[in-house]
Amino acid sequence: MPKRILIGTVVSDKTDKTVVVKVERKVKHPLYGKIIRRSKKYHAHDEANAFKTGETVRIEETAPISKLKTWKVIDRVTAGKTAAIEADV
Repeated sequence: MPKRILIGTVVSDKTDKTVVVKVERKVKHPLYGKIIRRSKKYHAHDEANAFKTGETVRIEETAPISKLKTWKVIDRVTAGKTAAIEADV
């Protein structure tokens, strides 16, 4: 069986070797037909503590690493939304 791969945004990197990734998906409401957003948070393994809050990452399903972690971060899709500001001196 192939491993699932999801793309989401890192919302927390406070724990050691772990990031929390929020994955959003859009679904159609069964009765009203409106498109609504559903999200879920996944704890993913980050061996080098390389990923920071705000970055978009790709995660892959793995064998259980701990009680909550069954995903690992593969790579960075885009960096965070922090922009450098230059000061006029």
